Amino acid sequence: MENYFNYFTEIEEHFQRRRGGILLLSTLDWALIETWKSAGVPLEAVLRGIDDAFDKYDQRPSKSKKVNSLAYCSQAVLAAAEDMKEAAVGASGEEKVSREPGFEAAQISAFLRENAEKLEKAKLPERVGFATGALAREEAASLRGMADEIESSGKLPRLEDLERRLTVLEEKLFAVLMAATPDDELVSVRAEADRDIAPYRRNMTTAQVEQLHKQYVHKRLLERCGVPRLSLFYMH
Repeated sequence: MENYFNYFTEIEEHFQRRRGGILLLSTLDWALIETWKSAGVPLEAVLRGIDDAFDKYDQRPSKSKKVNSLAYCSQAVLAAAEDMKEAAVGASGEEKVSREPGFEAAQISAFLRENAEKLEKAKLPERVGFATGALAREEAASLRGMADEIESSGKLPRLEDLERRLTVLEEKLFAVLMAATPDDELVSVRAEADRDIAPYRRNMTTAQVEQLHKQYVHKRLLERCGVPRLSLFYMH
């Protein structure tokens, strides 16, 4: 299987191949991928589910409507994940991360420094009691510190340890961003999420819909402010 951190790219490209044309993934699609990743759905299960969904679509006598969202495949992906669950018992995702080839110290360092610059340029909302700008600058400094550590050692860091540190930074950003964003903007984004998710609710459990809604809102708010995703999963 390709590098573990190519999860997003692999899914995007496979979906486009099966669809038979380039289609830029929507906020809903990216949020759905994030939900699968957070739930620990193996990449192989997602790709298999996409294939199963399109195989069934291709067998339909009428194809007046083209598949325009990954959400069309969500039920098939969950079914594929269930089928693979027994085979995955005992497998360690962290071991897989640490052993996968494809990363270089210089590549990771450049990714961290690039995100530090983006954080400093981000247009974060300001609100009394929430020092969003200060947090962005503090986290940018942390990212540069991580890059310095990698460059000074000249060795590839333990990816799972680095990913944990990046996850902590992202979670702090999410929390402050949600608190500082004006209520009317949050209502607008949540309404947008409701509209985009509505056609696919019947194919998901309540917990899956709630998680997807949360990821959608986070992603849209980050996009509006120009805040980068810090996780190594976004290093293409």
